[in-house]
Amino acid sequence: MIANTPPMGWNSWDCYGAAVTEEIVRKNAEYMAEHLKPFGWEYIVVDIQWSSPDATGHAYQPFSDLEMDEYGRLIPAVNRFPSAADGKGFRPLADYIHSLGLKFGIHIMRGMPRMAAHRRMPIEGSKYTCDTAANPHSICLWNPDMYGLRCELPQAAAYYDSIFRLYASWGVDFIKCDDIAREYPHCRREIELISEACRKSGRDMVLSLSPGPAPVEQAEHLKKYANMWRITDDFWDEWRLLKAMFERAEKWCVHAAPGHWPDADMLPVGALRQCDSPDNWTGFTEAEQRTMMTLWCMMRSPLMIGGELTKNDTFTLDLLTRQEVLEIEKVTWCAHPLRTTEEESIWIAPRQDGKGLYVALFNLSNKKRTVTLHTEEAGLPELTGKELWSGREIKKARQLRAVLAPHDAAVWKVER
Repeated sequence: MIANTPPMGWNSWDCYGAAVTEEIVRKNAEYMAEHLKPFGWEYIVVDIQWSSPDATGHAYQPFSDLEMDEYGRLIPAVNRFPSAADGKGFRPLADYIHSLGLKFGIHIMRGMPRMAAHRRMPIEGSKYTCDTAANPHSICLWNPDMYGLRCELPQAAAYYDSIFRLYASWGVDFIKCDDIAREYPHCRREIELISEACRKSGRDMVLSLSPGPAPVEQAEHLKKYANMWRITDDFWDEWRLLKAMFERAEKWCVHAAPGHWPDADMLPVGALRQCDSPDNWTGFTEAEQRTMMTLWCMMRSPLMIGGELTKNDTFTLDLLTRQEVLEIEKVTWCAHPLRTTEEESIWIAPRQDGKGLYVALFNLSNKKRTVTLHTEEAGLPELTGKELWSGREIKKARQLRAVLAPHDAAVWKVER
């Protein structure tokens, strides 16, 4: 099964926007292989506009002269990805990442490049041309690179089939498809075509849909056609966004299961926005980062690191390599909140093997606060276990109690 557990990796967007280069990607992959791979981290994902020669940061270059092959399919800009020269595409970079024991991913936009339609380029493997597949009335509101497709026509399926054949030939393991997850109902059929093309490409690829918020009433459709989908717009290092995630997590947690995962977006930790300032560091406090990591693991969201890995400090590396916290994503099911108020939240996640459960206590207030769970709320006569951030142990306790700093969290592994 593809994505039997929530995917874990690194994505270039938070630190480099559209301007990441091959050298940067390789260095982050090398860091992951050395420091993070033993803890389950494996995907290296190149985000948006990798085909643009003149991308400079988080701002898109509208109407950029994107690099394409003769069939209107985007290919890497050689000035930024030198190994792509001579028509090799992302194959050399993917091969290098695979040699490290990791997996390689790319970002795509739904549809096809405008210029492919304007130039009436042929669709590879078909009798059609790009202009007959393009829908010039379907344009992304925040990036004008692409036209959506006329999904009722065979030309649309032919084009999507052609690009996924290309990605398979490059050795791509992960596709982040953008401008689609929240675009119901008019992108419903486009999601299906993309999923079908991905699945018949001959290579197993995780299919991730962005941006959010995806509509929760479309959960069953998303679960059928995607491996993960965003439940929020871009998530950044602001407490108001993190606190708001508790409501989204409560709505979506029941849909997390092998093969399909609601996605709370990237982890904005460590060195962010490097294209804007090399000294830019996450605005989250250490307490807020513990809360984020605990909530993402309890709800079993995919985990994608947003910071420049080679600049990780001791705290960030420790946050990302807490094996017992990361294990929550792989061994639990049916996670849900027991209660959430303006000031606190308590989540519970039973182990699949029936040998215990995890209990997370969150202080959502701006003041130091004691958060308490009584045994009857957990459905157990007494509680024995360990708090995973501090290592503090309890034996035959009648309650779990944590004195938490503002915006902090504690999570216990409780034996049955």
